[in-house]
Amino acid sequence: MTENGRQSDRRTTFVPGDPQSEPIVPIMPTTPKPRQQTTEYNPQGKRGGRSVFRPLSSVLCLLPHGRRIVALAWPFFVAQIASIGMTVVDTLIVGRHSTTHLAAVTVGGSLYITLILGMSGVLMALGPIIGQHYGAGRTDDIGADIREGFWLALMLSVIGMGLLAFPRLLLAPARLSPEIEVIAVDYLRLLALSLPALLGFRVFQATANALGFPAPLMYIGLLETLAHAIIAWALVGGHGGLPTLGARGAALSQLLVNWLSLCAALYLLARHRRFRPFAVFSRFTPPHWVNQRALLRLGIPMGCSYLVEVSAFTLMAFFIARLGAEAVSAYRVAGNISAITYMLPLSLATATAALTAQAIGARDKALARRAIRAGQMVGVLVALIVAALLYSLRFPIARLSNPDAQIAMMAAGMMVYIAAYQFFDAIQTIAAFALRACKISFVPLCIHLCCFWGLGLGLGYWLAFYAPEPQGAAGFWQALVVATIAAALLLGSLLAIVTREWKTRAGDAPSSGDAPSSAAAP
Repeated sequence: MTENGRQSDRRTTFVPGDPQSEPIVPIMPTTPKPRQQTTEYNPQGKRGGRSVFRPLSSVLCLLPHGRRIVALAWPFFVAQIASIGMTVVDTLIVGRHSTTHLAAVTVGGSLYITLILGMSGVLMALGPIIGQHYGAGRTDDIGADIREGFWLALMLSVIGMGLLAFPRLLLAPARLSPEIEVIAVDYLRLLALSLPALLGFRVFQATANALGFPAPLMYIGLLETLAHAIIAWALVGGHGGLPTLGARGAALSQLLVNWLSLCAALYLLARHRRFRPFAVFSRFTPPHWVNQRALLRLGIPMGCSYLVEVSAFTLMAFFIARLGAEAVSAYRVAGNISAITYMLPLSLATATAALTAQAIGARDKALARRAIRAGQMVGVLVALIVAALLYSLRFPIARLSNPDAQIAMMAAGMMVYIAAYQFFDAIQTIAAFALRACKISFVPLCIHLCCFWGLGLGLGYWLAFYAPEPQGAAGFWQALVVATIAAALLLGSLLAIVTREWKTRAGDAPSSGDAPSSAAAP
């Protein structure tokens, strides 16, 4: 406090892992004032000339930021892998119980995941909004926006529960047998009851990521997967004196662990020192429709972008199914590898977006630019390593995933294309998330539509079936490489334009992007 009783504007930088650091300030250090230009010695005798070591020094300056991004990204990566583990658990346990039940869980689970990803994407709009509040030190606005997020999650849950309670229309395109359809309907109706808990936890996830505090997500994710494995094993197969429930047991297990995860998240929001200053539950506030419109304006394009990317791979599977069971099995192996490798750029992009939003909230665009460049640098480096490993180990990985020699050979061929687009996938993913941190989401959605549906599916369908020399399943992967390159070029160019405008604008006010901050709402 100052002498006149007002709170001092001086802030301390938060250091990840330091329990003594201040929890309501940006993670990254503030930008030092630029020094006056001076005449430097140049071996070639040019006044003020550039040194050949300047690019190297620029990279070295980004290393501290890169370390912070890695420190934030790896817990989120573990949490995402744990989330994939939930699906693996269902496949292994239900598959041992019954092939019919596994088919119902596979189809129903695909529908459920697609719905969850779309709605979760809408709630991820909280990330840039809370991140900018956090960078500016507006703790009251953070608590208000978290409450708005829970209201939005509740409204989305009502819509989603209505769809899952009567899922036969959604299951109709799959043309399931009556026996499998009955099991899938029961499975989805039970999962509908877990939707409020799952979407409520997504509000906590968006908040933790925006604050640069992903460790709880990692611990909760690991415990959730472990608990699901034990409970599903007992309920699906009827172990420990429990009734044998099959697919319904897997749904009940997910229902239980999702609500337990939400309870853990609510406890942390109320009691943990990192969230306590926001006073989320200090008072009851009804939803403010101005704030809800701001969230939806930013979140709907984000949710649609998630759906575009996920549905592109889903539709690829439908088209490849025309080529026979072996092609579908090989695609399943390659698709699983692609999903796992995507978790790396996704985690780095999430960390980059958090630091970028905080810097924008702190009105420090130079710091935001360095955060973006550091994220791209780390993402490209990781992508090159992953690409090299995938290419060199494609045959052992394929054989480990499927013992059939022909399927393994086809999957190894598909993995060549996965290795080829790793570099560009890292660029486009990090660029898209950085733009969302700037509250720009509609144009990235249009780019994703044109690239992944237009090029990825349209060009892939032509290459697979109607090209002068039809490429079969490889045609879709070839088109996906082209689509990813195009998305990287377009999103990277858009991000370069946005950051270049930061340099040319007078002042350093935060950008407004597609949607206003909900802090402006009454």
